[in-house]
Amino acid sequence: MRVRFSLVVVSALVGSAHAEGDALVDMLGPRAIAVGEAMRGGATGSSAIGLNPAGLPLNRELVFEGGYGYRASDQASLFGVSACDSTNAAPGCFYYNYAGADPDLGGTTMHRRTHLGGAAFGYPVTPRVFLGSGVKYFNFKDEAMPTANASGWNWDLGMTLRLTDIINVGGSMQNLWGAESPEFPRAAGGGVLIRPGSRLTASFDARWKLEDDDKTARYGGGAEFLLKTGASAIPLRVGGLHDNGLDATFVSAGVGYAHLKGAIDVAGRFAVSGPKETTIIASLRLYGPRLPDAGANVGFGE
Repeated sequence: MRVRFSLVVVSALVGSAHAEGDALVDMLGPRAIAVGEAMRGGATGSSAIGLNPAGLPLNRELVFEGGYGYRASDQASLFGVSACDSTNAAPGCFYYNYAGADPDLGGTTMHRRTHLGGAAFGYPVTPRVFLGSGVKYFNFKDEAMPTANASGWNWDLGMTLRLTDIINVGGSMQNLWGAESPEFPRAAGGGVLIRPGSRLTASFDARWKLEDDDKTARYGGGAEFLLKTGASAIPLRVGGLHDNGLDATFVSAGVGYAHLKGAIDVAGRFAVSGPKETTIIASLRLYGPRLPDAGANVGFGE
């Protein structure tokens, strides 16, 4: 069994920026942030929930996770829990997320909140072909814009291919069918993961929104290098990200410490152009013996 607790601290220095809830971003953890959100080719565990459910069969673990986040720009609190089991023939995750914000609109503080719960599953079709799907129910309420209130079911799909022992490619579509809400925009993304050795992993991703009047995209990439010291490992991560909708470019970095019984990861992201934003995320993992990985080229400190 592996137990993981995530502590997320988000500090935003807002100039012309405006905070907006976006499930495509709010569900990401420190590993994804550190490598420029580029994990669709190798997302596992809770990372697979928001990026690509087809990555769940890439390793073999039972993991329980909890997390908390804060975004200063709209005084948002983010909370999430999940349970993922990839030790069986049909890997899957169950999860719940809550986002509550109190943005200041012209001197008036208004409250908005989102409840989100669902499940994600991965299907190992062959040792090199994996499919994934997800179903979720959301309930969104905004005091400032009651007409935007929405609730209902929605669906995700994903695919991961192990082209070789060192190269993965992955693609996914989020919020593909079901109820509509600005907080859950329809989107498609894809990426490639390259692991030339046991210590180095590089990845590159792109994601596009598919709304009628919004075709904005985010492009990111990053790398991880493992420093191994006996039974321990120190992952060092760097990344970059550009969002053409915000006209913003970000740089990111992260570091961790992993041992047989636990691990900690810390990541930070800073806007070098566009709206000012600084994000810091930390996670703590406690785990026991793990089963041999099904996809030994995953990387990202797994």
